[in-house]
Amino acid sequence: MNIDKEIDTRGLNCPLPILKAKKALADMQSGQLLKVVATDVGSMRDFQAFAKQTGNELVEQQTVGEEYVHVLRRR
Repeated sequence: MNIDKEIDTRGLNCPLPILKAKKALADMQSGQLLKVVATDVGSMRDFQAFAKQTGNELVEQQTVGEEYVHVLRRR
């Protein structure tokens, strides 16, 4: 998977990871991939809802130890 941009939201709680992702996506081209690394357990649910609401595609979510990795495709 070719990630175009990655943001680190470790240590931030809701809604900050979503807000940072929204800002990052605004600067990206359609079809580009954004990787978000978070430590907030609620981010799994939050990014699913965010993708549904905004029309961006949630390509992948995974838990790696204490971290949650989300990959979104810009609509």
